[in-house]
Amino acid sequence: MKSALVKKVLGLQDPPNQHNKTALPHETDPTVREWLSDGIPSRQQTGQYFVRLLPFLNWIQHYNVQWFLGDLVAGITVGAVVVPQSMGYAKLANLPVQYGLYTSFIGVVIYWFFATSKDITIGPVATMATVLGGIVTDVQKDHPEIGGPEIALSVAILCGGIIAFMGFARLGFIIDFIPVPAITAFMVGSAISICSGQVKALLGQTGDFETSTPSYRIIIDTLRYLPTAQGYDAAMGLTALFALYGLRSGFNYGAAKKPRFAKLFFFLGALRTVFIIALYALISLGVNQHRRDNPAFALVGNVPKGFDKAGVPVLRANVIKLIVSQLPASVICLLIEHIAVSKTFGRVNNYTIDPSQELIAIGITNLLGPFLGAFPATGAFSRSAIQSKSGARSPFTGIITAIVVLIAMYTLTSGLYYIPKATLSAVIIHAVGDLIVPPNTIYQFWLISPLDAVIFAVGLIVALFSTVPNSIYATVCISVAVLLFRHAKAPGQFLGQAWINDENNQIPLYLPVDEPKADPNIKIQRPRPGVFVYRFSEGFNYPNASHYFDDLVQTIYKHTRGTNAEIYTKKGDRPWNEPVSSSADDSHLPILQAVILDFSAVNNVDVTCIQSLVDIRTQLDRRSTPVVVQWHFACIKNRWTKRALNVAGFGSWPLPREGGANEKGVGEPGSEGSSSDTEKGMEMSVSSTQDNAGRPFFHSDLTTALRSVDVYLALNPSV
Repeated sequence: MKSALVKKVLGLQDPPNQHNKTALPHETDPTVREWLSDGIPSRQQTGQYFVRLLPFLNWIQHYNVQWFLGDLVAGITVGAVVVPQSMGYAKLANLPVQYGLYTSFIGVVIYWFFATSKDITIGPVATMATVLGGIVTDVQKDHPEIGGPEIALSVAILCGGIIAFMGFARLGFIIDFIPVPAITAFMVGSAISICSGQVKALLGQTGDFETSTPSYRIIIDTLRYLPTAQGYDAAMGLTALFALYGLRSGFNYGAAKKPRFAKLFFFLGALRTVFIIALYALISLGVNQHRRDNPAFALVGNVPKGFDKAGVPVLRANVIKLIVSQLPASVICLLIEHIAVSKTFGRVNNYTIDPSQELIAIGITNLLGPFLGAFPATGAFSRSAIQSKSGARSPFTGIITAIVVLIAMYTLTSGLYYIPKATLSAVIIHAVGDLIVPPNTIYQFWLISPLDAVIFAVGLIVALFSTVPNSIYATVCISVAVLLFRHAKAPGQFLGQAWINDENNQIPLYLPVDEPKADPNIKIQRPRPGVFVYRFSEGFNYPNASHYFDDLVQTIYKHTRGTNAEIYTKKGDRPWNEPVSSSADDSHLPILQAVILDFSAVNNVDVTCIQSLVDIRTQLDRRSTPVVVQWHFACIKNRWTKRALNVAGFGSWPLPREGGANEKGVGEPGSEGSSSDTEKGMEMSVSSTQDNAGRPFFHSDLTTALRSVDVYLALNPSV
C-alpha cells in the first residue's frame, strides 16, 4: 500500500508487462534489493578481505628446512646483485648512491608480508629511476634550493598512497587496460633513454651537455663531444661493459656445452656484476689509494655507513605542487613493470598472483620506505629472474636479501668509495640492455595486429624525441581510444542458416550472410522474407547502440517496403526526415515481419541502448503499419538484461504502437484482423518454443527464435 501511494504521489508508472516473469525456470527475477545486497559484502566476505591482506599467514605455517635452503641461496644471490645495481639506479635518479641501498633494503623487507609471488624482488629499477631523475631535474631547474632526496621521497610517499588506495579498493584490474605494445614501447624507450644517458659517464666525457634531454638530443651531443672523452674513464667503462657481455656469453656457452654444470654456470653468470664491480674497485684502489684528492678517473666517492638518512620525511605543500603533474606517469611506471613481471613469473612457475594485493605491497613499500630514505621502488625484472632461477621457494627470500644488503651497508661502504663511475655506468647499460626487445617481437606484433605495432612505434618515437612519461601517456591514450573506437564501431552481422552433418543429425550453424570472404562451398540459407536475424558482435550499450541501429535500419529499409504511404493525405504531411524509397517500384519487396536479435555477445545493457531500441521499434512499426513488427531475443545471459527489455515492453506480445492511423497489428488481441485461426497460430508458435508464458519472445537460442517466427508466419499467411 505504501509503495502504491508513493507511486501515485510521484506519478510513477509501471509498464504494462512490468510484473511478467522474465527469469528462466531455474532462476529468480532480479530485484533492486538483490542488486544492493550483492554490492554489500557479507560478514564472511569482510573477514576474508582482511585475511587476504596478509597472504604470508597462509604459507608461513608450512615453512620448512627445504624451503629455507632454496630461499637462502636465492636471497644471497639476489642480495649480491642488488648492491651494485641499486647504486647505479640511484645515480640514474640523480641521487647519492646510498639512497639506492636504502631502497633495495626496505623493498624486500616489506614485500614478503603482502606478496602473492615468490619470485618478485622489490627495489630500485632503471625505468622508475629514469622517470624520477627527470622529475628531480625539472624541479631543480627552477628551484635549486630543493634537494633531490626531498623530491624523491615526496614522490615515493604520494605514489605509495595512490597505489595503496587502489590496492585496498581492489582496483588491480585497471592494469589490464594497458596493453602489451604500450608496455613494450615504454620498456624499450626507457632502455634506449637510459643507455644513451649513461654513455657520457661511461666515456668520462667533459663536454657541457645535459643527459636529461630527449634521447635523440643526447645521442647527437654524445657524438658531438666525443673528443672530450677521458682515456682512463673510457678504459674503465668500456672494458667493464665488454667483460660483462663476454662473461654472460661464456657462461651461457658453458651451460649449453656442459649440462651437468648448468646450475654452476647460472650462478656464476648471475654474479658477473659482482665480480666486475669487485675487480674494478680493486683496480681503482690500487691506482687511487694514494691520490684520493686527484683520482685518475671519476669515483663513486664517500658512501655513508648504515641508515644515515633515516627519519620522518618532510612533505611540503610547495614541493607537492611542483611534482603533482608527474605523479600519473610515476604511478603507471610503478604499476606496469611490477604487474607485468609478477604475471610473467606466475605463468612460468604455475601460480596466480593477485594484482590488487600486489598494489597493496607496492603502495605500503613506498609509503614506509621514505622513513629510511628510500625512493620509489617496484618489482625488478632482472633480479626477479635471478631469484626465480636461483630456486626461491617462498617470499621469505626477501629477508635473506635484506640481510645481505644490510651487511654491505655496514661493512663494505669504505670499499664502495673506489668504484669507478664509468664501471657503474657499464653495469647500468648492461642491466637495461635486455629490456630492448628483438625485431622479431615487433614483427609478431605486426602479424597479429598491425595496429598494435603502430601503437608500439608511436610510443617508441615519443620516448626518443620527447620523454618517457610522455610515451606512457601517448600509448595509454591511443590504446584506450582504439579500445573505445573498436567498441563503438563494432560491426553487427545479419545471419543466415547453414547446416552441418553430425552422424545422423543436421546441426544448424548461424553465419553472416554478406561475408565477402566466406567459403563459397557453404550454402547459407537466409531467413524467410521480411525476417532479419542480427547479431551484436561486441556488447550492446550506449557507445555502439547508434552504430548498430544505423546498420540495422539501413539494411531493413533496403530489403523491405513500407506500407504507410496512404496515411499521408497531403504531400506536405510527410516528415522532412522520413526517407523515401529510391526505387520506382518496391512492391516486389516483402513487408518487415520480425527482427531477431542475437544477444550471445551481450552481458549488460543501459538506458541509452534500450531507449534506442524502443525508438527503432517505433520507427519500423510506423513504416510497416498495419503490421506490428515482432521483436525476438535469443541467447540472453543476464537476468538484468531480460528485466530491462521487459520494462521497455519487449519479450511479450507486441502492443499497438503510435504511428499514423492507430491501427493494431495483425494477430494482436482485440484487433479487427484477429481470428480464431490467428490466435491458434499464435498459441502454437509460442507453445512450441517458449520456456515461460510471461516472456514468449525471449528464446534460449536462435533456432527456437526462428522456429517461433516461422510457425507464426506459416499459420498467418495473410501477414
